[in-house]
Amino acid sequence: MITKIYKFILLTLLALFVFAPSLASAHQPRITEERLTSVTDPEVSKAYYGKLTGVQDVYTIESKEAFNLYVGVLVPDIAGQKKDVSVVIMKDGKQIVVLDGATFTWKQVFEPFGHDTYWQGPEYKARADAGIYEIRVTSPKNDSKYSLATGEIEKFDGKEGMNALILIPQIKKNFFNESPIGFIFSPFGWGLIVIMYILAFIAGFIYRTILKKFAQNSPRGFAKNIGKPDRLLRLAIGVALLLWAITTTWSPILLFFSGFAFFEAIFSWCGFYAAMGKNTFLWSKNL
Repeated sequence: MITKIYKFILLTLLALFVFAPSLASAHQPRITEERLTSVTDPEVSKAYYGKLTGVQDVYTIESKEAFNLYVGVLVPDIAGQKKDVSVVIMKDGKQIVVLDGATFTWKQVFEPFGHDTYWQGPEYKARADAGIYEIRVTSPKNDSKYSLATGEIEKFDGKEGMNALILIPQIKKNFFNESPIGFIFSPFGWGLIVIMYILAFIAGFIYRTILKKFAQNSPRGFAKNIGKPDRLLRLAIGVALLLWAITTTWSPILLFFSGFAFFEAIFSWCGFYAAMGKNTFLWSKNL
């Protein structure tokens, strides 16, 4: 049994290894809800998702030292979306460059991290002196959706990974007008399912092993304690929790318990029944 646990841990590490390149090449997502947003760590790659609501959106950078400035604008590749978003970059109140989206030839690009397609607009790169910068996002009617990319240093840790899990379903729904279920085609999406299922199976094996060791002469220690009807119920619960997760918030907790329900169905064992000393496996076997 211990060997099986080690194998599952190895599979988890392997999944993380496969999953890591997707994270390493990803922008840190942000959803813009205010008309004025402060950009911290301007060299770190971020993607701000917003929608103009009658006025321009302004992003500010205040730096006490020179830094590499990168600004790019994208819009979602969805029906009815206009490619007319422009960006004006100011330094200490003076205009330094205009990224005119209305006259630019936009390029269609696919982003594998979220498994989404964008229209990529004008970009600007420069070594910027210390000072206060304003990045003003506008369109002719100030009614367009946009994604403002800043910075080029890819920096994605566990905290940003959890933040992305929270924001990407919202971005799918509100920015791309599609169901969060499409995230399953992203390496981040299916990778999350694989990792949470592996962790759920590891937890199941450990719990069952502990009970078998310390409750050998008790119903709590039985390797199997649920019959076919209960196994089918756990299977249904696992499917329901999985569907609930991937069509809503992609909650890691829901995915974990979905995986645990599948573990119980596969191994004819229920953690709750084991804690109570209940056993329907023998009853169903005698029918």
